[in-house]
Amino acid sequence: MNFSLYIARRYLVSRKSHNIINIISVISVIGVAIGTMALIIVLSVFNGFDRLVVSLFSSFNPSFQITPVRGKTFPADTLLLNEIRKIPGVLHLAEVIEENALMKYQDEQCIVTIKGVSEEFLKMSGLDTMIVEGKFLLQEEDKNFTVLGIGVAGTLNANLQDYLIPISVYVPRRDASFSASMDQAFNTEVIFPSGFFQVQWEFDVKYALVPLRFAKTLFQYDRERTAIEIGTVAKADQSRIQKQIETLAGPGFRVKNRFQQQEILYKIMISEKNYIFMILTLILIIATFNVIGTLSMLILDKKKDIAVLQSMGASQKVIKRIFLAEGMLISMIGAISGLALGAIVCYLQMKFGFVRLGDADSSFVVNAYPVYMQFRDFLMIFITVMVIGLLATWYPVSNIKKIHLSQIKLD
Repeated sequence: MNFSLYIARRYLVSRKSHNIINIISVISVIGVAIGTMALIIVLSVFNGFDRLVVSLFSSFNPSFQITPVRGKTFPADTLLLNEIRKIPGVLHLAEVIEENALMKYQDEQCIVTIKGVSEEFLKMSGLDTMIVEGKFLLQEEDKNFTVLGIGVAGTLNANLQDYLIPISVYVPRRDASFSASMDQAFNTEVIFPSGFFQVQWEFDVKYALVPLRFAKTLFQYDRERTAIEIGTVAKADQSRIQKQIETLAGPGFRVKNRFQQQEILYKIMISEKNYIFMILTLILIIATFNVIGTLSMLILDKKKDIAVLQSMGASQKVIKRIFLAEGMLISMIGAISGLALGAIVCYLQMKFGFVRLGDADSSFVVNAYPVYMQFRDFLMIFITVMVIGLLATWYPVSNIKKIHLSQIKLD
């Protein structure tokens, strides 16, 4: 064993001449452990929310979305759809028409975004798992149905059990003139709801899903589409697929991956996690100040030992290494203890969910705080704690000669 580390370990566990030094040493370890534990718990909760949000958006947003750079629509045959299907990793391809419309049910009405999708949409989305009432059904033989966001359904006061009164959908006619009457100025179609979905409030109060054939009739479209949505294999190389799609689509189209479709939200979540990490790191730095006091008092307590070591030929460098190792041991024990305790708390939360988001009747997507532990967080926190510990240790150790060695005398 390294001589400096051996002496430092003995100093750490041995009794000091002043009991207060033992108490401060324990407080130092506890302070570092609590700060470390708080860091890993908070970051794991943020990871849990990140995964939850990604899973929710994944049920609605496709792996890739192709939209025109200019204008709102494009003829679907201008894209090499068959060539895109042949790209390794591409599983599904859905044609989409997305436009605003007015929905009216009895005395209630609201502006919604009609999203007409082809049959492959359900295969590549997980929206059927987000149905809170009814079922995910868009068409059955020659009948068309709509699946409403829970917010839209609430605004319309829609009733899935009403088989007599359908929902009326109004959109301006593309060829209407200013002098046209109300009947001539709007296209009107009727449709019955089959289910309500709940993904995220932004979607729930905005979207109504309909079959592509219904949207084509309503908006008077033939081959025009507003987007092409693509589903891929989960473990496929997403960056490679995106580059291949961009090559096939050409400069007239924009290809967005799942992150880019909700870029602002994801950037906000990353920023929040980074800010929280910095705030908790500052708290950890304050807690680590105890290490400075512990080492300063230990150096005073062991000044006779230092003199003995000097007389036996130990250099100033060796003596500094002893107390540097002492400070690093305190930081290491605190870091490992904090990470272990944090992992235990996170595991218990994942297993039992004892910290709740709301009561049993709450409308949250999950009832308990989601937690997900990542190895890189453990590694990053451990390195951060050790760097802070090194900086806190360096100050009292670097002043040993100036402050203390001049006072050392053998009895």
